[in-house]
Amino acid sequence: MSRVSSPLFQWAIFWAVCVRAVGNFSAADGQTALWFEKAREQMVAEAIIGAGIKNPRVIEAMRQTPRHEFVPSDQRHLAYYDMALPIGFGQTISPPFVVAFMTEALDPQPTDKVLEIGTGSGYQAAVLSPLVKEVYTIEIVEPLARRAAETLARLGYRNVFVKAGDGYLGWPEKAPFDKIIVTCSPESVPQPLVDQLAEGGRLVIPVGERYQQTLYLYRKEEGQLRREALLPALFVPMTGEAEKLRQIQPDPTRPAINNGDFEEMLEGTNQLAGWHYQRQLEVVRAGAPSGEAFARFVNKEPGRMAQALQGFPIDGRRVRRIRLEAMLKGEDLRPGRSTAEQPGMVILFYGEDRQEVGTAFFGPFLGTFPWTKRSAILPVPIQAREAIIRIGLLGGTGTLSVDALRLEPVGAASPRR
Repeated sequence: MSRVSSPLFQWAIFWAVCVRAVGNFSAADGQTALWFEKAREQMVAEAIIGAGIKNPRVIEAMRQTPRHEFVPSDQRHLAYYDMALPIGFGQTISPPFVVAFMTEALDPQPTDKVLEIGTGSGYQAAVLSPLVKEVYTIEIVEPLARRAAETLARLGYRNVFVKAGDGYLGWPEKAPFDKIIVTCSPESVPQPLVDQLAEGGRLVIPVGERYQQTLYLYRKEEGQLRREALLPALFVPMTGEAEKLRQIQPDPTRPAINNGDFEEMLEGTNQLAGWHYQRQLEVVRAGAPSGEAFARFVNKEPGRMAQALQGFPIDGRRVRRIRLEAMLKGEDLRPGRSTAEQPGMVILFYGEDRQEVGTAFFGPFLGTFPWTKRSAILPVPIQAREAIIRIGLLGGTGTLSVDALRLEPVGAASPRR
């Protein structure tokens, strides 16, 4: 669900305006097709290779897969942003970096039979198609499964097989699978998927609470799973049987920030727990105004993202306003290439269908200043059901240090119409 712009943000806006002006997204239109191709090349260079993906086969698959064909027509001008996009029925297409990262972790081989849970638009399956022998993919939302199957067939992906069903149960009649990739998040690993993974196989899956997940790589050795934490993550929930078994449910009347003191690290990594899409962020363990650590964002190149994100539940019918509070320190903080790129904090609110319904900005934080406590009270759109906060330089330059970040509802939670 992460909705993040990559360093191509401003360039993509210019490109989007050009595409809108043409007003024709047909693949037969040579000029529009050229724009899509250039946008995809730029995305691969900056959001894939630039973000650390190294497997040449995965990079080439990302370069050859037309992401704009897998998003709704009204979203095509955004297809090559490094961001999730709504595809209907409360589902999203994952950001390109996430797709590439998960694919690389899967270590796809030409002889592999792969199971994907959460077909969505079909984009992840399309990326896997040239890398493996066969892809079996399951989608619980039947209209999405039909649409993905039609798109994949139209584009000539002959080794991808789509089924509508509950991914928690896997696809037992086609098991065992050499690799399994899951693009939605259960609270724990479904046992049927463990059973259907071949000995020596790999499983890449986000696991955890609704807004606090970790992307794991599991290896099956002697019938047991060996776990390796990869990244903090934020995916749409696995529904069906997985949701029935969920023990911890989010409370949208009490929105809050997790690990706002930046003390907790994700096991076995240099990543902060609870925060995803971390870019140009370091955890400093000396001189913190609160606790033992703080987060420091550093950027010298205008437009480049230095940020961290976190999702949280919030019901705009019950929460009218929220308070953001943090300890901040700035060193030579300046805007990036435009006033839209400024150090600060942005909250993006999303409705029931995961369409954006509003934004709120805390900042900008500019200049040089010592540790200072700052706060703001921000309105919440009545349509909001969840949100993502982005903190950092956000395209600006300089050094921004953050600690003791808090978010809380203002006043008593009460229904509104």
